[in-house]
Amino acid sequence: MRRNHEIDYRIYGEEMQCVEIELDPQETVVAEAGAFMYMDDGIQMETIFGDGSAQNNGFFGKLMSAGKRMLTGESLFMTAFTHHGYNKAKVAFASPYPGRIIPMDLQQMGGKVICQKDAFLCAAKGVSVGIEWQKKLGTGLFGGEGFIMQKLEGDGLAFCHAGGHIIERTLAPGEILRVDTGCIVAYTQEVDFDIQFIGGIKNSIFGGEGLFYAVLRGPGKVWLQTLPISRLASRIMSYGSVGGRKEEGGILGGLGNLLDGDGM
Repeated sequence: MRRNHEIDYRIYGEEMQCVEIELDPQETVVAEAGAFMYMDDGIQMETIFGDGSAQNNGFFGKLMSAGKRMLTGESLFMTAFTHHGYNKAKVAFASPYPGRIIPMDLQQMGGKVICQKDAFLCAAKGVSVGIEWQKKLGTGLFGGEGFIMQKLEGDGLAFCHAGGHIIERTLAPGEILRVDTGCIVAYTQEVDFDIQFIGGIKNSIFGGEGLFYAVLRGPGKVWLQTLPISRLASRIMSYGSVGGRKEEGGILGGLGNLLDGDGM
């Protein structure tokens, strides 16, 4: 038997996805502020302090939960959607930028998944959204996510979001996967996460891939994204900087901007 609420769902879309969740009477789903898209009649929305998980009893428990969310850069509050009507009703949540929504059944994953700080989208009520401290100094300094990551705990369904396409890899015991530090979305608790210096002067200075790999060692499951939001943001900023198209060189870049109407 699950301790968290049981919910059914369906994911729509390709590049800009949304997840539609079907609730039975008195079932609840919690979501990040701003993720809401639409809901049927009979569902009521309530802003809650912390994540609304069952183990956060009393004001002090709620305060601790909210404080942990602040450390991961999230809001103090989340939004709970409860079906107070009859039969079934649906509520939907949209992804914040192009990418994929990842459903995770925590019951099948040992009750805990560790993910990047901004990955969580929504979950069945009872799922705890906390923080995971990186115990290794090198991983915290150079791992791409800092010392603090999110952890999702419970036995219900949780939904995360990441950029581009999502690749799932199941690692065998002792199997090693080297990954760009920004491409890690989430991994199960059995996976060992460390960092490794790339090495080589040419690789370090001219490789353009940073100085460190993330090293994931099995057993366990990992989720990887093809388009980290930081990479997308840096590309957008480079196109908006003075000088226009850097890849076309000085003369050709200026000509291209004139042809596009950007040189006036």
